[in-house]
Amino acid sequence: MLKRIGYIVFAGFFSVFRLFGIREKKIFFIATHDESDEGNLGLVAERVRREMPEYALRFMTKRDGIRRPLSFFFLRAYHMATAGTIFLDNVFMPMAYTPISKRVKVVQLWHGTGTIKKFGQDSDTGEVARISKKADARITHLIVNSEKTREQYAGAFALPRERVHVLGLPRTDLILDEERMEEKRARFFRQYPELAGKRITLYAPTFRDDEEEHPRQTLDLGSLTGVMGEDEALFLRLHPHVAAHFPDEWLRGCEGRVYNMSDYPGVTTLLAVSDRLITDYSSVVYEYALLGRPMIFYAYDLEKFEKEGRSFYEPYEETVPGPVVRSQRELERLWGQDFAYKDRLEAFIRQNYEFLDKGAINRLLKLIFGIK
Repeated sequence: MLKRIGYIVFAGFFSVFRLFGIREKKIFFIATHDESDEGNLGLVAERVRREMPEYALRFMTKRDGIRRPLSFFFLRAYHMATAGTIFLDNVFMPMAYTPISKRVKVVQLWHGTGTIKKFGQDSDTGEVARISKKADARITHLIVNSEKTREQYAGAFALPRERVHVLGLPRTDLILDEERMEEKRARFFRQYPELAGKRITLYAPTFRDDEEEHPRQTLDLGSLTGVMGEDEALFLRLHPHVAAHFPDEWLRGCEGRVYNMSDYPGVTTLLAVSDRLITDYSSVVYEYALLGRPMIFYAYDLEKFEKEGRSFYEPYEETVPGPVVRSQRELERLWGQDFAYKDRLEAFIRQNYEFLDKGAINRLLKLIFGIK
């Protein structure tokens, strides 16, 4: 209820600031999921700064939320109300109450390149589903990677198909750019020279809704380091809510072998330096697939997630491009083995990517601004 009041207050200030008029060449970026220069919004902003200097760019991040009322209710509401284009990477709930002009383009780039688990209107219930549906109705352009994703996202956002555009996403451009990815690798190892030459495994699990009340880390790190070689390192990339409750004792005895990289700015760099990915139902699999490196799917709660959690759009074990393990014991048994899922990986990429030409941002700027 308190949050909803905050959304309505924001919308009230927004309505007042609309009287100042809309600036066609002003862009407001609502980066409440990924504010790094590696996220979809950061990459678009970088290109606009370089090629469209006549546009004014303004930003809102998680730090500008309700808990910072001066920034949120005044400054951010003003910039949003006077922008000709709004880019988002997440649902922005106050938008359910903001009377956005039909002259304004609202572009949802989302933060996932694809989805294994259901989300949005396909999984939300009650007040969250109702408010998010009203907020998402403001979207004029929803950008996706493939026709398959188009169908899924049209339902998840409750939008007509004609508002969903298959262009590819900015992060895809970055991951396919071998030169830029190598620059990120080099910069990372200058920052962490002790990790150069090590075989790095990245563990990036999805967020489970019940972790809102009970954040947890499901790997026995002490046991896992027992099967790791001396030349190996394990990176943890946990959801911000889980990471915020990460106690020091979780890493006790694992120092120098296990690194908590949850707060590292930019997940794409972590993908670039990792030799292998362990995940479960996270959308990070879509980006990592383009690197052609091994993946293990640690689905320790598969039945529960399917029956009591969000469930999946497709049969999980038939969809993911790597071996599925159900326990840490299975994970440790597979740890040192080589495995190839080349055919399934190639099929996964074909199904989920319409373009692999590094031209997603070009197509986006042409659609939204008419820029060739």
